[in-house]
Amino acid sequence: MAGKRSARLPSGALGAVRMSAGQWVATAVTVLAIIASLGAYGWYASLWGNITTTQVDTDQWDRPDNVAGVKNILVLGSDVRSGENAEYGDAEGERPDTMLIASLNIDSGAATLVNLPRDLLVDLPACEPAEDYQGMDAHSGMFNSAMTFGGVACQWKAVEHVTGVHLDHFLMLDFSGFIDMVDALGGVEMCVPEPIDDPKAHLELEAGEQTLDGEDSLGYVRSRYAQGDGSDLSRIGRQQEFMGAMLREVLDSEVMTSPPTITNFVGAVTDSITTDEDLSVDTMSEIAMAMREVELDRVQFVTVPNGLHPANENRIILDEQPAADLFERINEGADMTGSDGSDETSGDGAEAPEPSDISIDVLNNTNIEGLASEVEVVLTGADYTVASTGNPQERLPEATTVYHTAGDEASAELLADYIGQARTEEVQSLDQTLELVIGADWQGIAGNGGASDPDSAISEELDGATAEEEGQDAC
Repeated sequence: MAGKRSARLPSGALGAVRMSAGQWVATAVTVLAIIASLGAYGWYASLWGNITTTQVDTDQWDRPDNVAGVKNILVLGSDVRSGENAEYGDAEGERPDTMLIASLNIDSGAATLVNLPRDLLVDLPACEPAEDYQGMDAHSGMFNSAMTFGGVACQWKAVEHVTGVHLDHFLMLDFSGFIDMVDALGGVEMCVPEPIDDPKAHLELEAGEQTLDGEDSLGYVRSRYAQGDGSDLSRIGRQQEFMGAMLREVLDSEVMTSPPTITNFVGAVTDSITTDEDLSVDTMSEIAMAMREVELDRVQFVTVPNGLHPANENRIILDEQPAADLFERINEGADMTGSDGSDETSGDGAEAPEPSDISIDVLNNTNIEGLASEVEVVLTGADYTVASTGNPQERLPEATTVYHTAGDEASAELLADYIGQARTEEVQSLDQTLELVIGADWQGIAGNGGASDPDSAISEELDGATAEEEGQDAC
């Protein structure tokens, strides 16, 4: 019996694993937790004293309920065009250039970072006038514009109003601090797929593998019109690639065991951060204890589901039901990385299969020469065992199909989920666990990570992935 899988359209000929969400500013959340876990509490506390704090009166509005065991932090990338940041743009006013919710599961030590694109048009709540802010009436507007009218408190209120997610804290990082963070690491190694010349972002780069310093890194994550399709969503993908590379740089053993590097890096982070007054050393230490052995595959990235605005192709709107499902899972405290280390079972009570348990014959039924070998590389990297590659002789489907024998349905579903657009079909016998025949409908591998945990299903549907996978595409 054939089963149709839902299709997604990955970028690139092979559709290698890519992030669709998250932002470089989330590095601050993860890094502070990692550094706090090193044990030098007094040293960390002294650095924490460098951080600017501001009071946010969240009692001014009706709020969603908080979630036990979960800390939700509103993370903002500051776009204040004054002082040190003036050279990075000409616009006046205060608005977050980047905005996301970092949902930290204290019980499991996992993190889900939900990107909120700045081009989202949403129904904003009213905000009262405050010092230096004129306030605003309820209206439909850009998601990040609330900060312009009412400061951090208004932006906080707007995010809770739109998402229904209780925010425990906020954290804002400015542009100049980002440059210092990268330079403290000695730069970040990145693959630049094609030459970039973007005067607006002060960026000119050759194609290829290279180490970006702070200035070039900022230009790379801010560049929009000279790369991709010029959209904010396209830029989000590049920002996510950079963040994955930066996180790996931070977690590199040479960095973590170098006191001068750690001191300079954490100093750069704390010098450039503004938080609410309640985000204390004790609170960060609580988070750090839960994330003291954080692995990159426990940091999940998704972009809130969205679609084009029907009347303005330069703006996007929420895809209401999928977005509501995502926010509900956050409110449930779900670990969406699907890697909590617990014993997983399939629907019939049997132990769920792992990629390492599955052997596959990969057969190419397209006119793309060498495609089976390319797919072999990706599947092997995802821990599947590829027994052979070639062209099919017996089964010649037009649609990409995963063949399995009776009893191996779960393995077939796991591989089909990983591919993203494959069908499954039972046959009488096979040489290996599965036979993958690539058909004419091939769109590449979506790269769901192969997680069997139902808690991870929603992030897979949103094309989410982990920091461990990010930035692993070859130049």
